[in-house]
Amino acid sequence: MKKILDFSPNYSKKIRSKKSIKYVIIHYTGMQSEIESIKKLKNLNSKVSCHYLINRKGIIFQMVRERYIAWHAGKSKWKDVVNLNSQSIGIELVNKGHEYGYQNYKNEQIKSLIKLCKYLKKKYAIKRENFLGHSDIAPLRKKDPGEKFPWEKLSNYHLGKWVKPKKTFNYNIKKTKYLFFKNLHLLGYRYFNILKRKKNDVKIIKSFQRHYLPYNVSGKIDKKTLIISHFLTQ
Repeated sequence: MKKILDFSPNYSKKIRSKKSIKYVIIHYTGMQSEIESIKKLKNLNSKVSCHYLINRKGIIFQMVRERYIAWHAGKSKWKDVVNLNSQSIGIELVNKGHEYGYQNYKNEQIKSLIKLCKYLKKKYAIKRENFLGHSDIAPLRKKDPGEKFPWEKLSNYHLGKWVKPKKTFNYNIKKTKYLFFKNLHLLGYRYFNILKRKKNDVKIIKSFQRHYLPYNVSGKIDKKTLIISHFLTQ
C-alpha cells in the first residue's frame, strides 16, 4: 500500500487500546475536489477528520494515527454503541457525493480500500459485519458512501455482509413493516421504533437499500427488501 502521511490536528489526544477498535466506517468526502477535502480535514476549525483518505488514483493518505480517535462519525448509533468514533477507524473516499455530482468509484480507489481494510481487519481482529457505511450508523443525516459503493465486491473479501437470496420465506403480509424493522434492529440499525412508524422511517429504509439493494433505493419496503433483510439476520 502506498501511503502518504498528511496529518490532521482534529482528533482526541488520548490513546485508545487496540482492543477498543472494533469497526471500520466508510465515507465519501462529499466535496468538489480532493484539495478541498484535505483542506477541510486539516482545518482546526472544521472539527472533522478521518484516519485515512483514499484519492481517485488509489493513493492512501493517513490523516490520523489509528490509536487516536478521529472525528469522522459524528452523532451515530449501531447496536448498543453510541457515537462510534471511539470504537472505529474512519476511511474517506474522494467523491463529490450526492450534493456535487455523485461519481462512480474508481477501480484503483477500491483496490486500495480493500487492501487497507484487509490490513485493518487482521491487525485489530475486526469482525466481517463491522465494516459499515456512514449512512448505516447515521441514517437520518447521511447518505455516504451511497448506492454506487461496491459492497458486494468487498464482501468477496469478507469485508461487510452481503446476501443473494435464492429463495423466499412465508410471512404475514400485514406484518411486513414490523418484520422489516425487527430485522434491521437485529442487524444493528437504530433511530427507529420497531412498533411505531414515523416520517423519518423512509430514510432508514433508503439507508438499508443503498447498502444492500443499490438499484432499488425507493424508500419502500417491497418483497425483495424484506427478503434480503430476513436472510441477512439468519
